[in-house]
Amino acid sequence: AFLTDCGIAYPVLAGYPQNSGDDEHVLVNNKCQCVTVTSRFVPSKDNPDEEILERNIRILVPLKARENISDPMSPLRTTFVYRMTELCRKCDPVEIELGGEIHQAQQSNFCDEPETCYTYDRDKCYTTTFPFLYHGEIRKVPAVLTPASCYAD
Repeated sequence: AFLTDCGIAYPVLAGYPQNSGDDEHVLVNNKCQCVTVTSRFVPSKDNPDEEILERNIRILVPLKARENISDPMSPLRTTFVYRMTELCRKCDPVEIELGGEIHQAQQSNFCDEPETCYTYDRDKCYTTTFPFLYHGEIRKVPAVLTPASCYAD
């Protein structure tokens, strides 16, 4: 199998005052880039009467990821770039009412740019072709890289 695995996590914290419960909320769960961003309110160390918002960013760096994940022969990826604006983009259209009329709108400005994936999103179907020797002739044969996403049950 050519599936890439994710393997290293880096926590990052940031906070500011605000009141709320202490449940942890998932803000971003980007399967393409193996990033999860969560937030929760915790007691402030400086002022016990105040809570601060703690955000945790969990990044799993894929091991043996390819520059082109659909091409198992492409070179290994050595550079990984994470931009919060890309991770947080919401491209599914939503309906909004303006002047008594319903309009479709997107919640992000980056929806026309292709998403860079460092690993397979298990919800998407990825395919490739590979050379296959058949009766002395090399043919390009299609291959499915994520069978569970490509074939219906």
